[in-house]
Amino acid sequence: MAERGIELKGSSFTLSVAHITDSDIQRVKQQLAEKIAQAPEFFRAAPLVINIEKLSQTPDFNALAGAIRELDLVPVGVSGIKDDHTRAAVRDAGLAVMTTGKVPVQEVPAALLNQPGTKVHRGPVRSGQQVYAPNGSLVILGAVGNGAEVIADDSIHIYGPLRGRAVAGAKGNESARIYCQQLMAELISIAGHYQLSDGLQGANWEQAVSISLAGEQLKFDRL
Repeated sequence: MAERGIELKGSSFTLSVAHITDSDIQRVKQQLAEKIAQAPEFFRAAPLVINIEKLSQTPDFNALAGAIRELDLVPVGVSGIKDDHTRAAVRDAGLAVMTTGKVPVQEVPAALLNQPGTKVHRGPVRSGQQVYAPNGSLVILGAVGNGAEVIADDSIHIYGPLRGRAVAGAKGNESARIYCQQLMAELISIAGHYQLSDGLQGANWEQAVSISLAGEQLKFDRL
């Protein structure tokens, strides 16, 4: 008899993003309605991400999500979040905290990319993938997904969210570090010293951090 259960896999979907520049929800609703009228079948029951990067104050996410649902759209999450208070408000409204997982290459220090022995991986590392940098550092220009693994004998630099596993100093280099723009890892390890997801979900969770080894303990510093 075949086993029954749930299998979680990473995947990619196309989502429309509404960039909100007005905190007045009724005006936002009217502007969205005008956009929908241009292609009603395209937007019917479409999933929508709300980008609030240009807003100066936190909106009422419950009211905003309600207005969007009245237009027969499905609000799935919010991007462009800048602080913990807003992040908490998004979750309280039952919406997901969204990140793009993409960072322009020009933001990565050229000296790092050109360093001898450094391996550069461009794009996301997906579930089931493993990227290994032997005898050097590893630079990931994208996200590391759930179920993915990145390994380096030296340091690991992740220009995106870290959701999978990151193993630095794989051959025992205790000076190795792990850098990531958003810590949500299943496991992190430096020179054999590791922490699992349950132990990581504290003050540094979902933050940009630098991780190093201090004695036999992993040390976290905000970037």
